[in-house]
Amino acid sequence: MSSTIIAVYALFCVLVFAAVNLMLRRRKPDALLQENGQTEPAAPALPQERMEQEPVTAAAIAADPEPPVQEEQVAIPTPERAAKQPAAAPPAFSVRAVLTVLILGMFVSILNQTVINVALPTLINEFNVSTATAQWLSTGFMLVNGILVPISAYLIQTFTYRKLFLAAMAFFTVGSVICAIAANFPIMMTGRVVQAVGAGILMPAGMNIFMTLFPPEKRGSAMGMLGIAMILAPAIGPTIAGWLVQNYTWNIMFYAMFAIGAIIFGLALRFFTLAQPLSKPKFDLPGAMLSSIGLGSLLYAFSEAGNKGWDSTEVDVTMAIGIIGLIAFIWWELTAETKLLDLTIFKIPAFSFTLFINLIITMALFGGMLLLPVYLQSIRGFTPIDSGLLLLPGSLIMGLMGPIAGKLFDKYGIRPLAVFGLILMTYGTYEFTQLSMDTSYTTILGIYVLRSFGMAFIMMPIMTAGMNALPMNKISHGTASQNTLRSVAGAIGTAILVTIMTRQTTFHTADYANALTTTDPITAGQFGHLAQVTTALAGGSAQTGNALGVMSLYGQVSKLSAINGINDAFWVATVLSGIALVLSFFLHPGNRVQRPSKKA
Repeated sequence: MSSTIIAVYALFCVLVFAAVNLMLRRRKPDALLQENGQTEPAAPALPQERMEQEPVTAAAIAADPEPPVQEEQVAIPTPERAAKQPAAAPPAFSVRAVLTVLILGMFVSILNQTVINVALPTLINEFNVSTATAQWLSTGFMLVNGILVPISAYLIQTFTYRKLFLAAMAFFTVGSVICAIAANFPIMMTGRVVQAVGAGILMPAGMNIFMTLFPPEKRGSAMGMLGIAMILAPAIGPTIAGWLVQNYTWNIMFYAMFAIGAIIFGLALRFFTLAQPLSKPKFDLPGAMLSSIGLGSLLYAFSEAGNKGWDSTEVDVTMAIGIIGLIAFIWWELTAETKLLDLTIFKIPAFSFTLFINLIITMALFGGMLLLPVYLQSIRGFTPIDSGLLLLPGSLIMGLMGPIAGKLFDKYGIRPLAVFGLILMTYGTYEFTQLSMDTSYTTILGIYVLRSFGMAFIMMPIMTAGMNALPMNKISHGTASQNTLRSVAGAIGTAILVTIMTRQTTFHTADYANALTTTDPITAGQFGHLAQVTTALAGGSAQTGNALGVMSLYGQVSKLSAINGINDAFWVATVLSGIALVLSFFLHPGNRVQRPSKKA
């Protein structure tokens, strides 16, 4: 059944690409000018041959001290630059407007991915499905993303940023309204798949836009702004979803997503006029199919390993299919003339090394994000709102510190930020290995805030450092590779830590059972006292009191075992964070970017 679903997903995505390719054919030059907000061609300041071979981009303009046209629209305006701008050249786009719309779109897209987990228990009861079936609302979303992201490099070279953004927001908005009106699980699943298509297009395209609009020496600050959307959305998403589900109905969430998506789509029609030169490469269909089968199967296997165990036949078979598919994909991309992804980017040491550290951090982060809510809600009895409010301050700090960390990265480079951030992150993760039944709410809050403060110095800067090592013509391939591998790393980290938590919980339960025997006089005395107390409280017979005592004791043992299992899983996360800390000392000590000299 799972293999059939994966194949259907792959076929669906290929059909989507074919449909988009038919609808969005190459337009005439005058139509492209109208799409960029121009009514007539601007007066050329360069020879026509150079205009065709070297199109003016934001990065090129920022690097050129005397850009030929439209400098104010693609760089931070200054009075001197404004005076140089030709009056006859109408503005093509506004950087501030484009970035505002882009950040809003990415924010709501990431928000959509986080709210569904809180609503799952309600949806299980609403649609009368099992937990494993309902989990497909998250797993399916991740699978479609895994299929789409590798193809984003082709999309970026085939369609303008404007078309991609409008298409992504259209998919997201339509998917939201489908989910809102869903009367059964298949309709809800359809809406989630449509939403995932939009997110799969938007996320890599958005990162590519940021890398294109800003020169390397300013990308840290720019990616810090993007980090606000990528960090705040997961922070406030569960809290808002928990409040809506608890006080209203789950449909309200998706109606709100639909309204926000429609507003952003309208703003994009008016302000998102950004377009880039297109190379129109040939679509690598075999590579797309192999990556879809390989990544889809692998992501599914790791996501199900935490639920069904690593010894599950379904998990083993799906993982084998995924590994074979990925090996075939790599072989094809290294030998084919038309490439879906340019894997030669991994020959650049700075990109590969920073990406490796990023993947280790992602494994520790994603798994830890799952373990803490389990501890708070399932063991300590906090409500989803209480749990969300506890996690909110740390995430807000990450969002607020993002731009600051970006500016520090632009000035000092990645090594000092990575070392400092990973020290705090490793220490905070270690503190979570000491959880108990008596750990106070404020203690957990303080540890999480400290850990989040450290993560703010490493999450976006490490991504930016890797992308800065790539030439501009490789950026789209870098963003696609980075997003794909981070998704796989997150799935692997979650599966590993959940498996460790589950198995160690079982181990600790058996260990407690061996220790708590009635032959032990101390245990027997304490159990006898507990039975007497429960008998008095229940007002029944001694037999009833003994049964209640056993149930009470078993409940306590189960909670203690689960806490110990979570602590063991956090130990693994601490080791992963520690490995990343050691590797961070080998990063480049300063900023690789040479700032352009200022001319008088």
